[in-house]
Amino acid sequence: MRLMFASPQTNSCHRGLIDGATTLELDNGITQDGEVVVWHDGSIMAEKCTDTAPVVPDDPAYPYVGKFISNLTLAQIRTLDCGSKRQTNYPHQLVYPGARIPTLREVFDFVSCTDPSHQILWNIESKINPQYPNRTAGVDDFVQKQHEIFVSSPYYQSIMYQSFDWRTLVSMKILDDKVVTSALIDEDTAFTPDNSTSPWLAGLRLESFPGPSLSEQIAQAAHAVQADILSPTGTFLIPSSSHEGSSHFTTPKMISEAHRLGMKVVPWTVNRLDRVEELVKDGADGIITDYPNVVRRWAKQQGLRVAPKYPKQRVFSCLYQHMH
Repeated sequence: MRLMFASPQTNSCHRGLIDGATTLELDNGITQDGEVVVWHDGSIMAEKCTDTAPVVPDDPAYPYVGKFISNLTLAQIRTLDCGSKRQTNYPHQLVYPGARIPTLREVFDFVSCTDPSHQILWNIESKINPQYPNRTAGVDDFVQKQHEIFVSSPYYQSIMYQSFDWRTLVSMKILDDKVVTSALIDEDTAFTPDNSTSPWLAGLRLESFPGPSLSEQIAQAAHAVQADILSPTGTFLIPSSSHEGSSHFTTPKMISEAHRLGMKVVPWTVNRLDRVEELVKDGADGIITDYPNVVRRWAKQQGLRVAPKYPKQRVFSCLYQHMH
């Protein structure tokens, strides 16, 4: 079973290496000057970063906190301290005062230091929002700039390219059909309040697929964009008016249909072991979690194959080298 580590902060990805994750999950944004950075959000969040100083005196864009990544240059972003604040939802998170937002190339370099045989896998997301096209770079920019870095990396064949915006998956397959793509989906991207076509699904409408169930339609839609992996929310409950109560978004029927169509299924972000157990029993091929050490212990207990942990001393030595 594949355990993916979803990091709440970029500088926490080393925990996934220490805790025995098979795959590191991270998000990409693109700066105003076209650099691919590793950051979860479309903008610089005050809960995560603080300004230090403008990159040049009297910079009209300063302060940078609160600005969109696409409206800041890499040099401006480099001035931010994004390691001093512990996130409210992650009370065990270590802080690294002065830590900067890295580029994707820098993250690859750091992990290569820890993982010289290049065994780690990657799940890399394009952080693009089709509902607000002016807030991020466009589809072509994301695909071309990310792909350029992918192919120049020793991890090229270990990358899964994921997105909620399925247009990027279509474009990546056109550019390079060897790249493994993963179709992210949840209740917010699958449905719209007025039942109009979702902007997230590359123009597809779920009801146009034969199903017969919604779960099967979702799998069929992901297959239509040539996704290799279907990655649905693993925890959301769909309310039901029947006496049977709510049902999970990710169902056994969805997993079975995806498998029938030749896709793997990797739900996210699952932090409760009771739900992990259900999903694995239903046939999920991997789990994206914030706590790979916990899920790894459970997987070993079940006799499932797990990845080795990387030596802590080596990881922290590489981390120190790449943060200074």
